[in-house]
Amino acid sequence: MVLREMTDKKILIAVNGGLGRMGLKVSERLALRHGAGPGPIFDALPGQTSLRPEAAPEALKGCGAAIDFSSPNGAVAFAAACAAAGVPLVTGTTGFSPEQLERLRSFSSLIPLFVSPNMSPAVNLTFAVARLMAEKLEGFDIHVSEVHHRLKKDSPSGTALRYLDAVRDAGRKATVSSARAGDIVGEHTVLLAGPHERVELTHRAHSRDVFADGAITAALWLAGKEKGFYDYADLLGLKGVLK
Repeated sequence: MVLREMTDKKILIAVNGGLGRMGLKVSERLALRHGAGPGPIFDALPGQTSLRPEAAPEALKGCGAAIDFSSPNGAVAFAAACAAAGVPLVTGTTGFSPEQLERLRSFSSLIPLFVSPNMSPAVNLTFAVARLMAEKLEGFDIHVSEVHHRLKKDSPSGTALRYLDAVRDAGRKATVSSARAGDIVGEHTVLLAGPHERVELTHRAHSRDVFADGAITAALWLAGKEKGFYDYADLLGLKGVLK
């Protein structure tokens, strides 16, 4: 369902999940960014889990990129629409099943597709730091903890799972815990505890602005790229550190 469409001389960026917390924040930040402007905004009808994808390709014409913060089903449907329209897509949606993620990845053969469970550049840098610490601090127990607002559906968070992947890439194991409380935007800690000492790598988001700005930065970076599957490791030049 197309809710709003605007024209601008800047690169137009469409937003899927436009009535959600992150979708509204992306639209707000787009209005303040140089080089980008708000394109069509999509959201699911009440009671549905995805937008009507058959309406999206036509509405996406003229967009330089699109950003998705919706649901796993909504993201996959919107990715299909972007592929049909030839529009690069950035998605920060989390909670994909392996089948949904594989379906999503399949569209990267048609368009540039950027997938990241967390759109903060700083958080993505800490994935590399977590892997390095896990690799070097032998004999340390590793635990990943995360806290989010009480309405967040997936648990553990996509970011916590990405930390677990970073630890596993170093050949180590880690435990994970989650909590849902109040209106906490997002907190993640990687604890490495050894004999006589411990190290804590913590990121705390103060507002959703950081995620919206990170998604817009990714969309501007993605526009003009060759078709393929990308993430923040590509944008930050961390492919030599992160898989």
